[in-house]
Amino acid sequence: MRKIWATPAVLAACLLTVAPAQAQFGSLLRKVTTPAPKPSEEGNGGCPKGKKGNSIGRNILGNVLNDAVGDAASKAGVYSYVPIAEVSGTLTDAIACRLDPGEQVQAAAATEEVTRGEEVGATANWTSATRENVSGSSTVVARNDEAGGRRCMSVTDFIIVEGEETRVTKRMCKEPGQARYVVAA
Repeated sequence: MRKIWATPAVLAACLLTVAPAQAQFGSLLRKVTTPAPKPSEEGNGGCPKGKKGNSIGRNILGNVLNDAVGDAASKAGVYSYVPIAEVSGTLTDAIACRLDPGEQVQAAAATEEVTRGEEVGATANWTSATRENVSGSSTVVARNDEAGGRRCMSVTDFIIVEGEETRVTKRMCKEPGQARYVVAA
């Protein structure tokens, strides 16, 4: 009879010595950490964002590699764009950063065309004058008049760059006396 009771006790003692201390003592030894927030693309408008480094050596190496990759990318027809100031009140960064400066102007012109008419459902299409397989459109999807004479509308920009589609709906408003609609914050 002693063997029956001794076997479970020996087995339990073996398990306790084999198990790590954290498992034995549970939360007493557990380190409490706050999960780090996920990086957001809001600060960059949805455009790809690179890592930042503080090392001088890393910066020098990064610049050399960036130049080499940039040269190779431009020869291959792959680009990375920065939104130009002329379209900042008309296009969102998520759309502008995927277009070259000429295409940004074309996309902004399409948005201005549809907002000028103030008609829900109005669409203006454009095709890139600088690259093949790049096109887009702007469509007014809603309009509302606010107190004080402010007019606002929702405009959806849709672009296709090398088969990749991007769609962004933005709110644009025009204060009384203003000539055109601008992206509202």
